[in-house]
Amino acid sequence: MSALKILGFAGSLRRASFNRALLRAAQDQAPEGMVIEIFDLSVVPLYNGDVEAEGDPDGVVAFKQAIRDADGVLMATPEYNHGVPGVMKNAVDWASRPPQSAPLAHKPVGIIGASPGMTGSARGQSQLRQAFEFTNSYCMPQPELLVFRAHEKFDPEGRLIDETTGAYLRRYLEAFMEWTHRLRV
Repeated sequence: MSALKILGFAGSLRRASFNRALLRAAQDQAPEGMVIEIFDLSVVPLYNGDVEAEGDPDGVVAFKQAIRDADGVLMATPEYNHGVPGVMKNAVDWASRPPQSAPLAHKPVGIIGASPGMTGSARGQSQLRQAFEFTNSYCMPQPELLVFRAHEKFDPEGRLIDETTGAYLRRYLEAFMEWTHRLRV
């Protein structure tokens, strides 16, 4: 059986983003039989129906194809102003189009997140889950991974240094692997 191919992307465009660092840690800690590829959302422009009507921009085409090619999608979302950041919502909006053949339709989805705050992106993750009701994606309900006080869990180069967080991340990825196997179509 071939390895599960998981597409990961972060809802932050900042190079030193804790959520990008969390995705890199997920790549390093992925269980045997799972490969995580990271897509950089900086090539995905703001959604605009007029632009879409003229044809998806190259970055959107690449993003949608990467989702279609993946067995599952892993999203690392920050929390901005008690909610999901525009970058992440924009990515979901593009990937929900066109509704009849959206790349996110029937895709297993996992959500993780890191934040310097005490809630570890809980509200952002909660808002993001609501979008998957429309996309008909299969968002894993449990376990959750909410990395709080992220500035204490990563070193200045963005490497995960907190062993407890690493153990939770491994358990999350094992659960997501099982979830994805169960729902693969």
